[in-house]
Amino acid sequence: MVFCVARDIVASAFAPRAVFTNYPLGNPCGRPHDLANQRAILRTGLRLLEQATEPGTIVDLPFEWSGSRDWMRLIFSEEQPFLSEEAEAARKAALDLARRQKAQESGN
Repeated sequence: MVFCVARDIVASAFAPRAVFTNYPLGNPCGRPHDLANQRAILRTGLRLLEQATEPGTIVDLPFEWSGSRDWMRLIFSEEQPFLSEEAEAARKAALDLARRQKAQESGN
């Protein structure tokens, strides 16, 4: 069972079951801090696990990332409005912390 944002890739990889949201890369299970949206996507995935009868089943969800489709045009551009400098710094700090913790656990 795959939650995906790149439908064409998942279809060509023959995933047994998939839930597709037309969202930016890295956000297949919903918009940040939007619990209702995230729950709806996860529930769809759980229902798909129970009910899918054909291999390669992909459920396309009707949700929209925003009222504008500008994010599609900007996804690989310098602008990337949804990747602020603060968000990137927080992501890197969390990754560094996880690496340090893992190194401590393994005794390195």
